[in-house]
Amino acid sequence: MSTDIVYRQVFLAAVKRDGAYLALAPKDLRNDREVVMAAVNQAGHTIKFASKVLLEDREVVLAAVARNADALYYASAKLQSDQEIVLEAVKRTGFALLHASPDLRSDREIVLASVTRTGYVLKYASDDLRSDRDVVLAAITSNGCALQYASDDLRSDRGVVLAAVNRDGLALEYASEALRSDREVVLAAIRQNGLSLQYASPEMRRDRELVVVALAPKSELPDVCI
Repeated sequence: MSTDIVYRQVFLAAVKRDGAYLALAPKDLRNDREVVMAAVNQAGHTIKFASKVLLEDREVVLAAVARNADALYYASAKLQSDQEIVLEAVKRTGFALLHASPDLRSDREIVLASVTRTGYVLKYASDDLRSDRDVVLAAITSNGCALQYASDDLRSDRGVVLAAVNRDGLALEYASEALRSDREVVLAAIRQNGLSLQYASPEMRRDRELVVVALAPKSELPDVCI
């Protein structure tokens, strides 16, 4: 058996144990489909050590994102536009939407899957989808403060804003001016987090009953919208 074959077998065995060993592989083995596939099946992020040719290999990239959604970052532009690959990634972490092509940030199925996992990524959706009530509701169910990335119309939608402040009272900051003067909305917000009263209208901040509710003891909550 030749030295090259033995050397390859040693690397193949190594990346099967720990894909990170691909970082030590010579150029020819980073272009070896079997070696790279074994590495990414063990640790998806190791696709960053693969050759450019294999970053364009659909099966290799799909295997990588199935293990680690961040692997999408290293995929070729063509595969960042592949709906199946991107959907696989965003179902694992919504932040993978950042690595999707601009066209797929307008894809309703992909954006909905993304914001359901990570509401914050509504920020990276297309304008049309930030105006989509179901998409925005999915986002604020995950993170109430995703309301800040919704369209103006939806930040004026009472049902949407109530859902947001019930999830995180501090989302009141992003509601329309009219809804920051809506007593029911403000009450819902301060029941969730008393500090949200700071975002209510001056009239609501002078309401004694609301101030008492806001100051009532609650479980520890963050003082910023996250």
